[in-house]
Amino acid sequence: MFQTYSSVADPSLAAQRIADMQKQMARKNIDAYIVPRTDEHQGEYIPENAERLHWLTGFSGSAGSCVVTKDTAALFVDGRYTVQARFETDPKTITVVPMAEKPAEVWIFENLPDASVIGFDPKLFTLAQIERLKNRLTSKQIQLKAIRPNLIDKLWGRERPDPPSGAITLHTIKNAGEAVEAKLETIRTALKEAGADAVVLTARESIAWAFNLRGSDVAHTPVFSSFAIIHQRAKPELFLDTSKLTSKARDATRQIAKVAGYEKFWDRLKALKQTGKTVQIDPNVASFEIARLLGGAKKIKRAADPCVAPRAIKNSTEIAGARLVHERDGAAVTKFLAWLESTATQGDLDEITAAQKLEEFRAETGELKEISFDTIAGSGPNGAIVHYRVNTKTNRVLKPGELFLVDSGAQYAEGTTDITRTVAIGTPSPEMRERFTLVLKGHIAVATAKFPKGTRGRDLDPFARRALWQAGLDYDHGTGHGVGSYLSVHEGPISISRVANALVQPGMIISNEPGYYKEGAYGIRIENLILVNEPETPKSGERPMMSFETLTLAPIDRRLIDKDLLTEDERTWLDAYHARVMAKIGPALDKTTKTWLKEACAPL
Repeated sequence: MFQTYSSVADPSLAAQRIADMQKQMARKNIDAYIVPRTDEHQGEYIPENAERLHWLTGFSGSAGSCVVTKDTAALFVDGRYTVQARFETDPKTITVVPMAEKPAEVWIFENLPDASVIGFDPKLFTLAQIERLKNRLTSKQIQLKAIRPNLIDKLWGRERPDPPSGAITLHTIKNAGEAVEAKLETIRTALKEAGADAVVLTARESIAWAFNLRGSDVAHTPVFSSFAIIHQRAKPELFLDTSKLTSKARDATRQIAKVAGYEKFWDRLKALKQTGKTVQIDPNVASFEIARLLGGAKKIKRAADPCVAPRAIKNSTEIAGARLVHERDGAAVTKFLAWLESTATQGDLDEITAAQKLEEFRAETGELKEISFDTIAGSGPNGAIVHYRVNTKTNRVLKPGELFLVDSGAQYAEGTTDITRTVAIGTPSPEMRERFTLVLKGHIAVATAKFPKGTRGRDLDPFARRALWQAGLDYDHGTGHGVGSYLSVHEGPISISRVANALVQPGMIISNEPGYYKEGAYGIRIENLILVNEPETPKSGERPMMSFETLTLAPIDRRLIDKDLLTEDERTWLDAYHARVMAKIGPALDKTTKTWLKEACAPL
């Protein structure tokens, strides 16, 4: 099993740990200390030994930060985690602050006296973050002070987990679809156009993509901790734990790059500074410390990570792989849904058993490399916790009359999947059916959207919310995120949300996942992955329009649909989708499951 279910939070530990932190702050003569949920590579997913925010506060979500002052502590989380954070932290010690209502920098400005000194680890904050914070606090003469080493690491001590040691392997051209040399040439072309001699890469996903390597340093995401320097006219440099390279990966990588130990990166930056070359970094990804070692903010050249855009636009091999894995994964999910329907009403099935069974069905494919994130298996009120992670303390039995939300995904060598299905256990209430159908209407609106070149994710977001808004309802998370190709299940730059500014482009794979959550009662989410098609001019149209191909293949629970709330076009889409699911998935199923799927995919 790739997922574990031990309780990950112990709120009772927070008070002493916060107190110990405040003692450390007094010794350093600082008035506050900021603890982000990140590491030196600024990724959403991090190794266990970098889970400093979790260790300090008990909060286990994938985004957040904590500001500790002399007499208080505030935890800042986004809309996905406001409910979860209250359960996982000690309310007597830590105040949970929704960052949409009050970002950390605003809270600091309002709560810290003039001329305060705030400590931070310069390797854990990007250059852009520190610059924004400095600008926000200038009028109060609040100073930011780099503190080395990290105060959490000192307190964590010997209990801190060791760095991960999994192997680094080749991602073959058969699945990558593009050789490393071609990818490096794309990066060098971008450097030439930007007038830079070299670029420093820090994001794990970018380096894994550029060098066609995969690892296991981060749970559920096949990446490894490393830094890289790509030169316009010289051999690239790669800094990683060389002992983790398999023989094939070592031989292939050393043919194209200079390979050195992970910790040698920091000294190499000092040497690079002395060359006088123009070095590019992404200020939203590279740490403040990297910029400092290169000579400071005025010495470096600022530009986006040159791997992000080409990585997001999948090549023909990756697109073919995505279609393949969604048929494979869809069959596994369908087997699970059929099993769930026959088992759930017996009254003894719990969330953990269900999540384990889903992983078993995926493992039976013989191709499963990992799950792509911890399965969200929320029954009843647990389904209303957007990023709920079931553990032995929260585990619930599925009960008749409730909803069961299952958000899961898989990593295969050919691609990454992410799917959410909300299922009725027994007979759903009229309210459940109404709100499920409103969410479905939003899902269909995105799936069937046609849109011109220049469309951004924020332009598509209202499509998903319109039906909910008209009923006075909404949800507090984005509608979609980019997905990697056997990489991170959350991949930039593309997303669909109120603030998503990246352009939607052909070849991108994005999730389509509107939802609705009634706290203390149930949650609803319907998620498929969609591929952005090349633009075509509609019949009788004048301008070419992009559209989506739905990749995910698994039935949507018809028992939860109030068909009277659907338009004829919406019913037509759903019936066509189910017919496609039956045609693609049916041949891979056993007779019993195929019979179940035929009924599940019957026309409305």
